[in-house]
Amino acid sequence: MSHMHPDDIRTLFSRAMSDLYRTEVPQYGTLCDLVARVNEAELGRQPPLARDGRLDRLEVERHGAIRVGTADELALIRRLFALMGMQPVGYYDLSAAGVPVHATAFRPVSEASLDHNPFRVFTSLLRLELIPDVGLRQRAQDILSRRQIFTARCLALLEQAEQQGGLDGGDAREFVSELIETFQWHREATVDLATYRQLRAAHALVADIVCFKGPHINHLTPRTLDIDRVQDGMPAAGLAAKDRIEGPPRRAFPVLLRQTSFLALEESIRFVGETGDDTHTARFGEVEQRGCALTRKGRALYDRLLAQARSGDEHAFAAFPDGAQALFENGLAFFRFEVDPARLAQASPPAGADARQLVAGGWLTLAPLTYEDFLPVSAAGIFRSNLGDEVRGGYEAAGHQPDFERALGAPVIDEIALYEAAQAASLAACERTLRAACPAWSA
Repeated sequence: MSHMHPDDIRTLFSRAMSDLYRTEVPQYGTLCDLVARVNEAELGRQPPLARDGRLDRLEVERHGAIRVGTADELALIRRLFALMGMQPVGYYDLSAAGVPVHATAFRPVSEASLDHNPFRVFTSLLRLELIPDVGLRQRAQDILSRRQIFTARCLALLEQAEQQGGLDGGDAREFVSELIETFQWHREATVDLATYRQLRAAHALVADIVCFKGPHINHLTPRTLDIDRVQDGMPAAGLAAKDRIEGPPRRAFPVLLRQTSFLALEESIRFVGETGDDTHTARFGEVEQRGCALTRKGRALYDRLLAQARSGDEHAFAAFPDGAQALFENGLAFFRFEVDPARLAQASPPAGADARQLVAGGWLTLAPLTYEDFLPVSAAGIFRSNLGDEVRGGYEAAGHQPDFERALGAPVIDEIALYEAAQAASLAACERTLRAACPAWSA
């Protein structure tokens, strides 16, 4: 039996998710059209995109976000996403920012798979222990325990794939069709209005997770080359933009991740026992601009400056170098290296020259390694602005990665280690080229 490659199943899934969300939330299509116009204009003003930001990848780049209620749901999501080559990368504690979840991002991890289709799903698990009302916490748990968010056929195909090592083309397409049903919107709640209001009083996100048939996709996110222009352009496109962009300030050399969105829709909901509709806000349209991944040293500096900025220091980020060369020389960011053949034709590098000397001398050029992951403070900011929830402080309980991994049924992958390995592999490939062209360099 010939199995469809997980990368190709993921492409089917990402396209199906995008089609679903365009149908359910027409404003998402409007946002995608705006992003496409901004990207086209930006491409006309800058050199060709580096390998990580190639136009063919930019046009398919998306991430989605879902929220699950139980450990069993999370563990099944892990197994289902594994069929599409998506692994749990990173641990995110959003409780410190007043959102009662912790999360991971399911995404491809190899360079080839990211280039094929970088689709990611940010997946949050509700932390019921953060609901202070014990009775309400138990009621939420009982509600969640009674629901089945996956179709029987979806689970049967999962078992088949795990036993046979994959799915053929026909089964893969059926699998995607069945899985998409899990993320569809249902306007019928599974609880009465009084229960919904009690859970919403605990936290709007608790109500969003507990009171519905499944983890409806709450946003999909196209990638832009200029998020400031998208933010400025949303009102003219009829989209209500959130008040500010989350993440680093605008820079000449983008780092990490900047995100914004149009605000969540107010949607009609029919609650159990009611003859008329009430409303709920959950689904919105996000857009992101991805920059260069930071090293552990760079991330520590960013987090320190972010704390200063949030405390009122408007110029905190002036201390963060704004250029590839400075970031590389200070060990703050990750890069891909390429040998410059023109420089090599001019002169051979000195014997024993290390990476910094090779870059400084022009034998190696720098291309940023794209940040493929997320920022917990930014994610919390997006969630809170789109739940219609009052501003809250952080919960007393800190995040707990071991608990999350037990629910997941596997450890999460350290995202920084992935960037370290990618940079090291790039350097090793360049060193092989230099050794072949300049035997004296490695002598």
